[in-house]
Amino acid sequence: MNKIFRNLSLMLVAGTFAASCADYNETSNFKADPDPEFIVPYKDLAPVKTYIDRQKYPNMSLGAQLKVSDFNKQELAHAAAITNFDNVAFGTTLMSGSIVNAKGVMNFLDMMDLLDHAEEINAELYGSPIVANANQADEWLATLTAPIEIPVDYVEGKVVNYNDSTSFNGYRDKATSGTIAKYDNQNTLKISTLGKVNIIEGFEVDSLAKYTTTFWAKADKDASYDITFSGNKVTGSGPNGKWTFKAGKWNKIVVEAQSAGGVTDGYLRIENTRTAVIYIQKVQVGYYPDNHRPQTEQELTDTINYALNAWCDGLMKINAGRIKSFDLIDEPIDSKAVLENGMFDLKHSTDKIFWQDILGSENYAPEVSRVAKNAFEKHEGDASLLKFFISETGLEDPKKIESLNYWIGIWDANGAKIDGINAKLNLTYSEDAATQAANKDVLEALLTSLAKTGKQIRLSNFDIKYKDAEGASVSTDNITDAQRQQLADYYAHVIKRYMEIIPGDKQAGICKANMVDTTDPVGLWTNKKIDNKGTKDWVRNATYEAFCKALSGQ
Repeated sequence: MNKIFRNLSLMLVAGTFAASCADYNETSNFKADPDPEFIVPYKDLAPVKTYIDRQKYPNMSLGAQLKVSDFNKQELAHAAAITNFDNVAFGTTLMSGSIVNAKGVMNFLDMMDLLDHAEEINAELYGSPIVANANQADEWLATLTAPIEIPVDYVEGKVVNYNDSTSFNGYRDKATSGTIAKYDNQNTLKISTLGKVNIIEGFEVDSLAKYTTTFWAKADKDASYDITFSGNKVTGSGPNGKWTFKAGKWNKIVVEAQSAGGVTDGYLRIENTRTAVIYIQKVQVGYYPDNHRPQTEQELTDTINYALNAWCDGLMKINAGRIKSFDLIDEPIDSKAVLENGMFDLKHSTDKIFWQDILGSENYAPEVSRVAKNAFEKHEGDASLLKFFISETGLEDPKKIESLNYWIGIWDANGAKIDGINAKLNLTYSEDAATQAANKDVLEALLTSLAKTGKQIRLSNFDIKYKDAEGASVSTDNITDAQRQQLADYYAHVIKRYMEIIPGDKQAGICKANMVDTTDPVGLWTNKKIDNKGTKDWVRNATYEAFCKALSGQ
C-alpha cells in the first residue's frame, strides 16, 4: 500500500470510519510501514504494549510469535509485532533442526538478518529452544554417533570342489538345470541354459558382513548370466547388468556382495544363462565381518558433548549477546512413562539420539545450561542478563506440572541455570456454562501451581479457541460480534489473573501465538476487506481492546 496515501487520507469503508493508525503505531523510534487499519469503535486505542503499567508491573512484557521469514520481510506482521509487543519469538524455527545439516554445517543467514535488523530498531527477541527432542539436527547427530569403522580380517568359509563330486544335491529349479558332468577331462557342475542353480549353499550369512565368492567357470561359447547372492541380485559389468565371460578358457569369477535384509541362509545362484551351458569347477566363499562397532558409552558421551558445544558455540557466536532469554529445553516430560516415585519420566528414544539419553536425565539441564551459558559469555553476552526457561505443554495436568517441578528441583540441585518456566497454553472458551467454569478452574489451578514454583513464569501459545454450547468449534468466518466479545472478555480474564496470581517479580510475560485470526478467531486483528475493490488489511477487533483494558488494569 502507498504510505503517503495512507497517512494523509481518510477512507469510508462499508459505512464505517477507517483511517491509518500510523500515529499510533509509532513507538521507540520505530514507525510501522505498512501498518494495520483500525475502525470504530477501536480507532482511538494506542499500541497494546503501551497499556502496561510499568511501575506496577516492571517485569511484565507482551510478546508475539512470528515466522523468521515474516520478520525478515519487514511487512505488515513485522510492523504489527514491533509496534504493539515488547518482544518477538520465533517458535522452533531457530532450532538446530532448521540450521544444521547432516555434515554439521550451520546456516545462520536468516538468523543473522533478523538479529541485525532487530539491533538496528532496538527490538527485543526471545530465543528458540536450545535443545529438545523434536526439531533437532537428527541427521547430524546420527552421523556423529554412527558405529566406528575398524580393521577386520578375512574369514575363510565354505569350499565346494566339483572335481571330487559324483552327484549334485543343491538347489536347482528343475532336475536338468544342474548336474555333475564330465567336461575338460574332469568332473564339473553343468548348468543348463535358462536354469537356476545354487553353486554353493548351506552356510549362514550376516547381513552386515561382506562376502566374497570365487568360482572357476568355462563354456564353449561366450557366457551371459545373472547372479543372486542370498536374496540379493548382484549387478555385473555386462549389458543390462549381466555377468559375462569369454569362451575357451577357465575364468576366475569373483562376486562381492551382502545378503538381502532378513536372509540368513547363504547361497550363490547362477540363473537365466542364455548363450551357453556353463561348467563350474570349484567354488569357495569367505567374508569380511562387519567392520563397524558401536561407540562405547564414553565415546558417545564425548561425541554428544562435542555436538552440544559446537551447536551452542555457533548459535551464541551469531547471537553475540543480542538475544538474552531462551528456552533451554523444550517439552522434556513424558506423560506416558512413570517413575517408581510416581513422577513422569523424561522422554527417551529407541530410534534416534536424544541428548538426555547420553548426558543422563539428572545431568541434562545442568550440562546444557553450562555449555550454553559459557558460549553466551564467550561471545559478547552479559551473563547477568541471561535467562533460561524450561518450556512445556500440558501443564494444566497437575501430575505433569508436579513432575516438571520435580525434575527442575533435581537439575537445580545439580547446578543448572533455570530461571523460569515457559508454560505453553492450550485454552478454549466454551458457551456451555459448566464447561467454561471448569476451564476457568483449570486456569486458576495452573497459575497457582506455577506461582508456587518460585520461578519466573512466561505464558506462551496464547491463543484461545471458541466453542459453542455443543462443543463445536466456531470459525473466524462464522463468529458473531457477541461471541467475539465473549472471547475477548476471556482473553482479558486470563491476562488479569496472570498479573494477579503470578508475583510481579516473577512475571516474565505473555506471548501471543497468532496476532491475526487464522481459521479460528484467535487474533487481535482480523484480515478483512477494507474497500469495495477487495483490498484486505488487518483490522482491530474486540480482542485488541480487551488486551488494552486488561493490561491497564480495567
